[in-house]
Amino acid sequence: MNISCIGVSIEYLLPMTSKQDYYQILSLTRSCSSEEIKKAYRQAALRYHPDRNPGDKIAEDQFKKASEAYEVLSDPQKREIYDHYGHAGLSGTDFHPFTRVEDVFESFGDIFEDFFGLGGFPGRGSRGGRRRPRRGEDLGYELVIEFEESYRGCEKEIEVRKLVTCEECHGHGHPANVRPSPCPQCEGRGQVFHSQGFFTISSTCPQCRGQGEIIKVVCGGCKGQGAVQKDKKLKVKIPAGVETGNRLVLKSEGEAGSEGGHAGDLYVILNVRPHALFERKDLDIWMALPISFVQATLGASVKVPTMEGEEEIEIPRGIDAGETVELKGKGFPEVRGHHRGHQVVQIILKTPKHLSKRQEELLRQFAEEGVEAQEHPDEKHKSKKKKKFPWSNE
Repeated sequence: MNISCIGVSIEYLLPMTSKQDYYQILSLTRSCSSEEIKKAYRQAALRYHPDRNPGDKIAEDQFKKASEAYEVLSDPQKREIYDHYGHAGLSGTDFHPFTRVEDVFESFGDIFEDFFGLGGFPGRGSRGGRRRPRRGEDLGYELVIEFEESYRGCEKEIEVRKLVTCEECHGHGHPANVRPSPCPQCEGRGQVFHSQGFFTISSTCPQCRGQGEIIKVVCGGCKGQGAVQKDKKLKVKIPAGVETGNRLVLKSEGEAGSEGGHAGDLYVILNVRPHALFERKDLDIWMALPISFVQATLGASVKVPTMEGEEEIEIPRGIDAGETVELKGKGFPEVRGHHRGHQVVQIILKTPKHLSKRQEELLRQFAEEGVEAQEHPDEKHKSKKKKKFPWSNE
């Protein structure tokens, strides 16, 4: 099995681009109904269809924009995301902008049949008489990485079982030297017609399923499916700073398309294992540091572990339990940016469980001499609030 090394992108951090509002493209208001969306798209598709405007790049661009707007607004979930977060919100969904006219026909062939009937325009918008390219399905893969790997970044090898284009027939489902035959029921049109009074109604041919042709001799490698299941190994580069829930998009590494259609994408969903000492909060790394009563009272220099090795910190005199000391720049880096978090060390006081008689005497003497400051109950409300652990509910 071949091993491919591919680049990935973190989808929710892709740079934002300035795009025209989808409602404006279809001349709709934000309160429009689903029927109004479909009607507006039908009018736009009819007006800007490439076969009605041959060689007109402006019309072709408007056709793709209208189709992109319809794909989002006709889907209740995508529309809700778009209404709340705009174009940036769609980067975390399975939405793919149309870059070619062929992509529109690949996705919306059935819609054009509904709009325009048999074909509508010669060779466009219908499956009649030819086999349409179809985009492959997207795949998901959950990848568990260590806390240290999320901090520094890493490269991981994964193995994915997926449909790949059959090498024997190149995805056509039949041998290269044997062509499919025209469907005898629809005579290669992909549609059958029924007369009802003065009207003629067309429907998808049940024998060829709208393809317009029948494969009589199937490919032996894929049994006529055009694709076979195979395991593929991939090397995935994971940037420093990722966290649980981030998704890496591996373009064209999903299921194979059919009839020359594009392959789907592979979404690698990251899950970072917890660390024994550290916990992440945004870009900061938190840890708890137990110190003695004497160290808290007199102050001390203490070595603490960090993701880069040991660092020495100064414990100020009189520090209270729950207060924190920060190590600047010792947290996580931004995946796309130049900022870095800090390491936050939260103080925990260790109370000794076993004391010698001499130690007990000294503590009693200390208390009797009144050296320890007694905080008035009213003063407690004026004292500075202590920072809590990120995982604390207090």
